[in-house]
Amino acid sequence: MGEPVTGILNLESVVGRWIHVVGDGIDVFGVVIIVIGIAWSTYRFLRQHLEEPHFDRYKIRVGRTLLLGLEILVAADIVKTVAIEPTFASIGVLSGLVVIRTFLSWTLVLEIEGRWPWQGGRRAEPPRGTSA
Repeated sequence: MGEPVTGILNLESVVGRWIHVVGDGIDVFGVVIIVIGIAWSTYRFLRQHLEEPHFDRYKIRVGRTLLLGLEILVAADIVKTVAIEPTFASIGVLSGLVVIRTFLSWTLVLEIEGRWPWQGGRRAEPPRGTSA
């Protein structure tokens, strides 16, 4: 009778390891998006003249990259925390991370769009120059 319990524990261990690997993969993906997005935005900015509209577009692109990266990092935290160790302590840590990252996202939206996320309307991107 000891074998079914051992088999279940072994299955939980294997599934837990795979979930942790998936969570780490999502973490890496989020960081890669941030790094590539900032590098691409910087490359495009440096190819253009250093004028105010180009700088505004650069800030918007970097901000959007950070927002996307933060969303992916939150997803990784959720996968790793809830699926692997759903204890009150780990859920508390996850809650803290989500609150901090949500605040960062809100401030980025405020910087990019000139409004809080819950306010209506949307600020248009600065006018495009002749080169894209």
